[in-house]
Amino acid sequence: MPATVAPVAASAATAAAAALAPSVVLAASLAYLAALFAIAWWADRRAAAGRSVIGNAWIYALSMAVYCTAWTYFGSIGRAASGGVWFLPIYLGPTLGMVLAWLVLRKMIRIARRARITTIADFVASRYGKSRLLAALVTLLALVGVVPYVALQLKAVAAGYELLTGVDATTAAGSTAHSLLALAVALVLAGFTIAFGTRHLDNTERHEGMVAAIATESVVKLVAFVAVGGFVVWGLYGGPDDLFARALAAPAIARVLQPGAGGFAFDAWFALLVLSMLSVILLPRQFQVMVVENVDERHVRRAAWAFPAYLLAINVFVLPIAAGGLLYFGKGGADAETFVLSLPLAGGHGALALAAFIGGLSAATGMVIVEAIAISTMVCNDLVLPLVLRLRRYAERDLTGVILGIRRTVIVLLLLLGWLYFRVAGDAYALVSIGLISFAAVAQFAPALFGGMYWKGGTRDGALAGLAAGALLWAYTLMLPSIAKSGWMDAGFIEHGLFGLAALRPEALFGLAGMDNLTHALFWSLGANAALYVGVSLARPPRAAEASQALQFVDVFERGSEGRVFWRGTARVDDLLTLVGRFLGAERAQALFAAHARERGLAGGIAALPADAALVQFAETQLAGAIGSASARVMIASTVQEEALDLDDVLGIVEEASALRHLNEQLQSLDRLKDDFMSSVTHELRTPLASIRALTELMRDEADMEPAQRQQFLGIVVAETERLSRLVNQVLDMAKIESGNAEWRTGDVDLGALVEQAVATMSEMLRERGAVVTIDRPAAVPALRADADRLLQVLINLLSNAAKFAPAGRGRIDVRLRAGANGLTLEVEDNGTGVPPAQQQSVFEKFRQGGDARNRPQGTGLGLPISRRIIEHFGGRLWLRSESGRGACFGFDLPYRIEETTT
Repeated sequence: MPATVAPVAASAATAAAAALAPSVVLAASLAYLAALFAIAWWADRRAAAGRSVIGNAWIYALSMAVYCTAWTYFGSIGRAASGGVWFLPIYLGPTLGMVLAWLVLRKMIRIARRARITTIADFVASRYGKSRLLAALVTLLALVGVVPYVALQLKAVAAGYELLTGVDATTAAGSTAHSLLALAVALVLAGFTIAFGTRHLDNTERHEGMVAAIATESVVKLVAFVAVGGFVVWGLYGGPDDLFARALAAPAIARVLQPGAGGFAFDAWFALLVLSMLSVILLPRQFQVMVVENVDERHVRRAAWAFPAYLLAINVFVLPIAAGGLLYFGKGGADAETFVLSLPLAGGHGALALAAFIGGLSAATGMVIVEAIAISTMVCNDLVLPLVLRLRRYAERDLTGVILGIRRTVIVLLLLLGWLYFRVAGDAYALVSIGLISFAAVAQFAPALFGGMYWKGGTRDGALAGLAAGALLWAYTLMLPSIAKSGWMDAGFIEHGLFGLAALRPEALFGLAGMDNLTHALFWSLGANAALYVGVSLARPPRAAEASQALQFVDVFERGSEGRVFWRGTARVDDLLTLVGRFLGAERAQALFAAHARERGLAGGIAALPADAALVQFAETQLAGAIGSASARVMIASTVQEEALDLDDVLGIVEEASALRHLNEQLQSLDRLKDDFMSSVTHELRTPLASIRALTELMRDEADMEPAQRQQFLGIVVAETERLSRLVNQVLDMAKIESGNAEWRTGDVDLGALVEQAVATMSEMLRERGAVVTIDRPAAVPALRADADRLLQVLINLLSNAAKFAPAGRGRIDVRLRAGANGLTLEVEDNGTGVPPAQQQSVFEKFRQGGDARNRPQGTGLGLPISRRIIEHFGGRLWLRSESGRGACFGFDLPYRIEETTT
């Protein structure tokens, strides 16, 4: 029986009394980080040996769970303890968003892979003509928005350590230890990130070690959280029924569990849903693991359901832990955000509490590591590197070491900024509130990013205007009030408005009141952002550079889109090779250019490479993977002599690429035609040739063969020879018809008489097969305008086909001719087994449409495709009616007066 201790007003001192030794907590934490380091090192070694461990859909789905940070681990319980189920929108949003993963996420992955895009800033800037200004704006907003999120992780780890070790942060010594611990965590994580995130420059080479470590952390935090949840439900209480019965019996806790708890309204629920749905893709760390680190697009299919399943699993115990903590400690008895630690500790399970702390450490470190890698790349490529490249002393030197140094410095500074924010404002806000500020910041990328993926009319000016307005409104309505409430600036403007204007109150802008702060900020910032993006984009058409990139993004799944190169000018191979070598290293540049030459089928290697548009694009794409698309565009422009393109030039290039693609498809179709044609000809000629050869050899070897037997064999040989001759004529005729060189002799044709002639021509073959033919036709038939010889060929083909399908010795073939008001209908029906439904569509297949003779019913041969072409030439239609086991009826309809079609 589980313990049913539920001291409703138990003091948090119970947990403090069971505190663990600081040395134990530190040793366990360092051991865990060392284990992560070993896993990352092992994964990198495997990757270097060509045995990747991340090329697995499960690893990809687990890496997505970096979305679940300390916010999930600690903050969700705090939110549930005050608002009941209102913590759910943060996880329902991503779940709903993953429904569209195959359409949206897969498109992002395809675009990023083709253009070697490595950050979300690069993605947005590349779409709008590779704008450096736009890349810088996205980077600044991401940096400002992410710093509070990093602070959140440091706060969570420090608070957890305090609780486990019993440190009192309200004392001077405790406060100092609290701060130093957060600083130490920041520096350790900076070292880990540098070790596995900035070892090489070409960021399209995936961080295998980092991804493996993140996937491991996702498992650890899930197992630890579920273990605590199980302990609370079945260890402290007698199961879910007992727990919630006790909670509902306590009025104060029962109110929290009601749907309307926490003072939230529908607009807040909807805002959180939209915000989290956007953030799961737009957060820099999510873009890193979901887009940049993706190994195979097909992994998205599994992740689309596995990631939501993970979110469900890690949240299933949030409400039980919150209710259990409120029951155990009473409202206000302990910080609800630390229930996941304090409950096991108070229950005397120090080891479980330590495991829970390691799980929380996993949640925090995973976010910090990936976010630091993404932000350092963005800041380096889009803020610092453009300034470095202007310095004359860096004009010609190898910059690989410089760039790596910049990124490592940015990682350290980012974590120090997070620590500083934690010191300044961290204590004034709950974990969830800090996280929502970051969510609202990255949501401003949505109009430009998603609009650019699906709308060719979006422009750079529209994206700049929308993003700038959204960022300013986010800062004014959400970020600045949070700083003011922390006591670091005058809070008067919150109540009275900027310059004393009530209309400019940041939490009731232009008199819009009645919303919570987050919903209000999201309404104004995202609304203005989207409106300006669309409005300014519609004010003028895209420039040539924007239009060319729009085609690459919007039409990324179209066949042949990868062959478009929007560049004209002159360049030198040596200059391009030297430029790429400056940023990737001379040895690597040589290897890349040599591989490119092999891909183009140039036996002479680099020396044989032409300095054409394709090579310029290749060099720019390689640079983009290292320094971002905007900086790569500038560096290429400084090396080559480029001709400016206008919109007509871009459209002309698209038309040229489309024409080349069409020509290539025609050549492939002709190649298939040749293979299928030869396959069918070989199949059809093999039978008569084999019969003639076998009978000839038999008559030659059997000198004493009876005269009657010999005469019979000679008759068969003659019949097979005639069949062979007819097949050869069919082959030649089909070749003429397919090539458009057939001769047509049009005149008046009596189809009734032609039917009689066809039956007489086939009489010998029909007699041998034992088939009986009946003809049902009017005495007088109106004349047709057609080619008599061609129609006779069609009739012979249909009779021959019916004879093959009819059962030997008891076949029956009914030929029916009917005259209608507009034309004639002829039917040839047999009593064979019929044509299976699955094969009926392929009976008339033409070779040039990809039909394969092996897929047509046995015996239909070349005659039916030729017959269809003849009938269609004279404006008619050849058709089949068949039920399996009840024979087949082939027929055609021909009009009396025909306008011949071009063949």
